[in-house]
Amino acid sequence: MGSVRLVEPSLAYREAYTNFYEDWMTEGIDAIVPWVVEQDPRDFEAYLAFLRAADSEEKLKDDAFVPHSTYWLINEDEEVVGAVNIRHRLNQKLLESGGHIGYGIRPSRRGRGYASVQLAEALKITKAMGIDRVLLVCDHDNEASERTIRGAGGVPDSPFTTEKGEVLKRFWIDGRE
Repeated sequence: MGSVRLVEPSLAYREAYTNFYEDWMTEGIDAIVPWVVEQDPRDFEAYLAFLRAADSEEKLKDDAFVPHSTYWLINEDEEVVGAVNIRHRLNQKLLESGGHIGYGIRPSRRGRGYASVQLAEALKITKAMGIDRVLLVCDHDNEASERTIRGAGGVPDSPFTTEKGEVLKRFWIDGRE
């Protein structure tokens, strides 16, 4: 893996992001993460507006949401290989089953270390935001995500079982370090 970086979504990455999105769609994966990737980007300008529509308290229109910011992981080939959604604070639902950071690597680029780099970069952003303790959540059987979280300093907390019976593992990372 060469040089990678997190960037704010922009028109400059339209084609790279469309390829990223199509990679997810062709894999037929049930759970696309983070959740913002599920949104169809065909109207790319509208998609970018959607991503920016709740990036501050002042923009929130729905009490069920918290302010959140999205970033894309760009590799040395200028591909979008990952996406991360950072929640600026937690509500009850995020405390139980979502966490501060949701991240995903496109299916065709997994197993190459991108997730670890993406999480490390996202933790720099949460630290700059002043988030002292960062919560991350993964499915109980997602061993790759658990390894990534533990590798970043994640300390296990009590699991959470959803209404559907899905068990989620929860981890805290000290954001002050």
